[in-house]
Amino acid sequence: MIPPIASNFVAGETPAAALEHAAAQNRTGVKVILNLLGEHYDDPANAAADTKAYRALVRDIADSDIDACISVKPSQLGIDIGDDVFQSNYRSIVEVADEEGVFVWCDMEDADTTDITLDTFEEFAHEFEGGIGQCVQSNLTRTSDDLERLADVPGKIRLVKGAYDESPEISYTEKSKVDERYRADLETLFESYTGEIAVGSHDPEMIEYAEELSDEHDRPFEVQMLMGVREKAQQELTAEGREVWQYAPYGERWLSYFWRRLRERKENVLFALRAIVGI
Repeated sequence: MIPPIASNFVAGETPAAALEHAAAQNRTGVKVILNLLGEHYDDPANAAADTKAYRALVRDIADSDIDACISVKPSQLGIDIGDDVFQSNYRSIVEVADEEGVFVWCDMEDADTTDITLDTFEEFAHEFEGGIGQCVQSNLTRTSDDLERLADVPGKIRLVKGAYDESPEISYTEKSKVDERYRADLETLFESYTGEIAVGSHDPEMIEYAEELSDEHDRPFEVQMLMGVREKAQQELTAEGREVWQYAPYGERWLSYFWRRLRERKENVLFALRAIVGI
């Protein structure tokens, strides 16, 4: 059983619990991105099992009236085993999702997997007519070039600051510089990207800047935030007419995810403490 503090961040251990959480969020106006916990598999059987679970989840979403989609991790689908394993498993999920009308996001992980992840997004987005989205991280120095390359790729791009500790040779390490690049990348998306835009941030300043760009360019965008982080703000943004999606992980591997969320940045510890005391 997931203890109360962790249940603020994890939507249960089973698909049924995750769908129940999504339905509850829908009643507040918030839509939900479901992610089955699991990553960095070196056994093809584990990657195959999670692929099968995602295919079943897609069908469950399609058979319900819940406003939800899914997000997968490349290492969960076998990218550490081989690029072909990742692409094959990912394709099998997207094929079912395309048939069922369920959107599929792909997270971005370590920098050494960026090329194959973006290559696959570009290929599948064209093949499945934009039914997928890709996360891109502003803390990588390459991202401005990546956004230029992806300008005409259909689908959606989720822009995040980035949570992975990468080498200073390939990433920005100072918070002020990451914030600067995030703003610049937002400008690029609103000015040049032909698909849809998702602002993956809990930073009020970045969301406010996205709203300014949205007004300037007359382009909509959606906000994406993690379950358990600024949930009051999620509902407030929804009430103001903004489209908000909550990224909600679920599954039996909740413990490692929970501790990683707290370790990544000191502000996540504060978020956890605020969640406990209800402020």
